[in-house]
Amino acid sequence: MSQSRDGRRPDGGDGPKRGGADFSDDEVDKRPMEADVKIDMFREEDVEDEESPSGRLIVVGICCMMKKSKSKPMTHILERLCKFDYIEVVVFPEDVILDQPVDKWPLCDCLISFHSKGFPLDKAVEYAQLRNPLLINDLNMQYFIQDRREVYRILQEEGIELPRYGVLDRNPDNPEECNLVEAEDHVEVNGEVFPKPFVEKPVCAEDHNVYIYYPTSAGGGSQRLFRKIGSRSSVYSPETSVRKTGSYIYEEFMPTDGTDVKVYTVGPDYAHAEARKSPALDGKVERDSEGKEIRYPVMLTAMEKLVARKVCLAFKQTVCGFDLLRANGHSFVCDVNGFSFVKNSMKYYDDCAKVLGNMVMRELAPQFHIPWSIPMEAEDIPIVPTTSGTMMELRCVIAIIRHGDRTPKQKMKMEVRHPLFFELFDKCGGYKSGKLKLKKPKQLQEVLDIARLLLLELGQHNDCEIEEKKSKLEQLKTVLEMYGHFSGINRKVQLTYLRHGQPKASSEEEDSKREVPSLLLVLKWGGELTPAGRVQAEELGRAFRCMYPGGQGDYAGYPGCGLLRLHSTYRHDLKIYASDEGRVQMTAAAFAKGLLALEGELTPILVQMVKSANMNGLLDSDSDSLTDCQQKVKARLHEIMQKDQDFSQEDYQKLAPTGSPSLVNSMKIIQNPVKTCDKVYTLIQSLTSQIRKRLEDPKSSDLQLYHSETLELKLQRWSKLERDFRMKSGRYDISKVPDIYDCIKYDTQHNSSLDLDDTLELFRLSRALADIVIPQEYGITKAEKLDIAQAYCVPLMKKIQLDLQRTHEDEAVNKLHPLYSRGVMSPGRHVRTRLYFTSESHVHSLLSVFRYGGLFDDEKDQQWKQAMDYLSAVTELNYMTQIVIMLYEDNNKDPSSEERFHVELHFSPGVKGCDDEENVPLGFGFRPASSENKDKKPNQGSLEDLSQDQTDQALQVYEPINIQKRSPIIRNRKTGSMEVLSETSLSQSSKGCTSHRLHPSSSRQSPEVKAASGLGFEGCSMVPSIYPLETLHNLLSLKQVDEFLNAVCESGSEAHAKTMKALSGLFDSQSRTSLDSPQAPGSEPSLRPPGRPLWHKEASVPSSAVSSAGPSSPIVENPALSFNLSE
Repeated sequence: MSQSRDGRRPDGGDGPKRGGADFSDDEVDKRPMEADVKIDMFREEDVEDEESPSGRLIVVGICCMMKKSKSKPMTHILERLCKFDYIEVVVFPEDVILDQPVDKWPLCDCLISFHSKGFPLDKAVEYAQLRNPLLINDLNMQYFIQDRREVYRILQEEGIELPRYGVLDRNPDNPEECNLVEAEDHVEVNGEVFPKPFVEKPVCAEDHNVYIYYPTSAGGGSQRLFRKIGSRSSVYSPETSVRKTGSYIYEEFMPTDGTDVKVYTVGPDYAHAEARKSPALDGKVERDSEGKEIRYPVMLTAMEKLVARKVCLAFKQTVCGFDLLRANGHSFVCDVNGFSFVKNSMKYYDDCAKVLGNMVMRELAPQFHIPWSIPMEAEDIPIVPTTSGTMMELRCVIAIIRHGDRTPKQKMKMEVRHPLFFELFDKCGGYKSGKLKLKKPKQLQEVLDIARLLLLELGQHNDCEIEEKKSKLEQLKTVLEMYGHFSGINRKVQLTYLRHGQPKASSEEEDSKREVPSLLLVLKWGGELTPAGRVQAEELGRAFRCMYPGGQGDYAGYPGCGLLRLHSTYRHDLKIYASDEGRVQMTAAAFAKGLLALEGELTPILVQMVKSANMNGLLDSDSDSLTDCQQKVKARLHEIMQKDQDFSQEDYQKLAPTGSPSLVNSMKIIQNPVKTCDKVYTLIQSLTSQIRKRLEDPKSSDLQLYHSETLELKLQRWSKLERDFRMKSGRYDISKVPDIYDCIKYDTQHNSSLDLDDTLELFRLSRALADIVIPQEYGITKAEKLDIAQAYCVPLMKKIQLDLQRTHEDEAVNKLHPLYSRGVMSPGRHVRTRLYFTSESHVHSLLSVFRYGGLFDDEKDQQWKQAMDYLSAVTELNYMTQIVIMLYEDNNKDPSSEERFHVELHFSPGVKGCDDEENVPLGFGFRPASSENKDKKPNQGSLEDLSQDQTDQALQVYEPINIQKRSPIIRNRKTGSMEVLSETSLSQSSKGCTSHRLHPSSSRQSPEVKAASGLGFEGCSMVPSIYPLETLHNLLSLKQVDEFLNAVCESGSEAHAKTMKALSGLFDSQSRTSLDSPQAPGSEPSLRPPGRPLWHKEASVPSSAVSSAGPSSPIVENPALSFNLSE
């Protein structure tokens, strides 16, 4: 039965063989062949040996380059194909294909032939015409597959979604003549604009040098992709301009969260899909311990299966590989590769041989008179194992995180009337809303050009009013010229239209002037993420992994590698959002880099992993448009802080009605606010004079400070505060307190090597002032705190509510395919992570909502009371402050039971301050509820010993930094959500597993870290470590949290509707209208529904009264707020 055509069995010596690491799909298999496999290498005398069709075997010819025919996947599949009783396989030798005419090629009834480098496709087409075999993959279509233009044309004709694209055809003899216009942040191809990020692909599909160009706002440059070389598949380049020779396709970049899906069809009804890390992310190819690229099988949605069918039929390629990009809830095809097999999947090899064999038999058996019918098989049912035991499984992690350490934020305001500014305002569309934000390099360059021109004009005059203008223009010019290049990440100019000019102190001459419209120019600079901030974010990302179940296999023994395993096996649905500020976006990218163990530059990570959430007020707040409540609070705060007398009992009542210990302590330090401001002012004067002296000293005048600041720039920073803090009236501008604290905190931490006198005293006093001013700007009474909080974060709370509800099955994420997942013990587990990076205002507001929104009654719930005491002792929500919500599911409870889902709330005040160690408020440690359950014995085999923490070897930290090498977030042992570890790690993990509760002392810095705190970073800067998470509550039900968020959002909508109305009024007019609406003093804040008690637990609406879609309010109707469920 299994004889070959000349009666011989195939010789073992010629068989395909297996090699070492599988670095490409061309790896040759060097194993000895199994004895009964019928794969023949053709010999020339066989051509003459024609037999009648009846009674002989069906010959399947393999006509391709030897590198492909002897590759491991091909060998595996051919071995299985030969197990069909009536099929034998003949492999055409490469020398015959290349050197012999086609009439000398072997005969076959069915031909598997495909193009690869060096293959003579023309000869294969000629052979098919001569012998007319059954073609598995059409040969003529393979010409089209080599041209990306044709591929896209065919896809378009078939109605398959693909990225928006444009084709640029260049004449090689005259490359200059083409329809391409290149600008700083976009290209125009044949009149169609492609803003960065965009992709540039050579039209020839064999050319794998695909480039991705990034916008200047994300750091610019480009990522250059290429065919894998060793463990690299792309490299970042600072080059920002496109290639000037050759023809290219330009297409929109698709934000896929760093994942590519490769689909492999075998006929129209079979498709296998694998996900891998996108080569554009950091260019490092993830390989397993055997050196093979790590890919994981994923499930295709019904729509994607339809796309696979269309691709297979349109290109007439039975065996066909193509690439899918999953972005924005859609799946786009971006490449069709033609013939390609899956690597390293025995299940796929079985399936592929079965489908091909059945196809050949179905087509050819009748003419060979072979009795054959397609065997019926039961459909594979995907069985998804659930976690056993009564422990809970982690389902969702939501974290709201403040950005990392930044340079001091600086601002300068000036009124401008020059026609050139009005021209710019008009050109950029400022009259539509009366406001304009300029961040793009080209726009900033125009502002700089105007400033230079006006300074030249003013050079001829010298009266005093012009002098003042001159100094502001000088500052405008200096700041815009600061780094030698523009990047929207570190500077912006805002222009606001003032119909009657800016109000001034009254005098007739000025009144006449004021009638003329003017523009208020606000220049903002500074506030960039420092290198220390990047390290903080990356370290926190790395530590954050410890929140997730433990790893196994390659990941065993490393703390937090359970997350990497979840993520790499596509059981982790991760989305990262950030507001549109550069420092926030870079923090998010650095955190993602640490969290997912990525390498290299932040720009590619930022563009692919971080979603900008500024579309719907989710994470951004327009700090310039304050609510009425906030303006009233500020006015009251300023009034109390202007009293030149010691704080009275009445002042304590007025300023700290909540009795917060952190506030009361600061008031005790200050005693008399005006006297303290006097001291602060004197200390600032002393500081500026010391810096001036240093500047006069030739030794230190060109001293480089932290983050390439100069003494000159530092002096400008402090001189401006000196001028602005004390007003002409002699009173103090309390709104400058946060800026003073900001600057002195930065200098104490990063520039302490200057050793200036009295800096610590200035730090102590300005900190005491800031500890009052900053938190109280977000409301003094509980009602005000809630009012202001809701104005900031109703959209975010609605999104959190959605995140918690949508943890159940969701089609739009990369799901692991349970049948093909070798070595993954629980393919069904899916964890959703949503990370929101934002600024101080949102973190303050969200915390206020949890504290004062009536989640619990302090009196009745002891755990919540302790948490509230801890929070009121926290003085500052520093950089990297985190609010973390974790959702667990108990699979043993009834799905409709309230006990099925369980929510925990955790908090960390972020980075440790300069002298925090002594007076740190102690929390109660990180206590997931399951660890408190003493009578449940942990399953020792399923725990990692986190006390044996090692640093992740893939992530060396190059600078000596003072961050805890032991994770700042110490994950307590949570048995239920751990995967069972492999045998080898059992012995390690059973050591030291007894401690179930973190004592406050154990979560503080370890002694060896304190000893190391002298280590510097970038010369003289310190990177303080981050406070561990503290549990605020671990016994919440999902229903309780859902009802709470519903109630808070519902009452917040009313206030928000008012703000939206005011804003729409603002956009309708060309001038800036005031957002104030009069409210009677002492009247209730508008956001409480009438007749409802103030934010007590009883006040939350019963769930029956609230529709699951939430209240109908302007917020919900706003299309920008209808969140995509997959988001």
